[in-house]
Amino acid sequence: MAKRKKTSKKKVARRGMWSEKDLKTLKALFPNTPTAIVAKKVKRKVDAVKKKASRMGLRKSKRYLKSIGRA
Repeated sequence: MAKRKKTSKKKVARRGMWSEKDLKTLKALFPNTPTAIVAKKVKRKVDAVKKKASRMGLRKSKRYLKSIGRA
């Protein structure tokens, strides 16, 4: 008889699903932190972070934009 592989019982967020923790992190960091760093913190692609932030109505702060020369 063939042996079966053990399946891990880790909880993995489904693709596209954002946990409450990730949403809180996004809301707290997005206005004053580079998007690439926020993406690393929540383990998502930069484009996914941009899209989610936009849908949540989040924007970069004026102070942050000025600091990178965009205001």
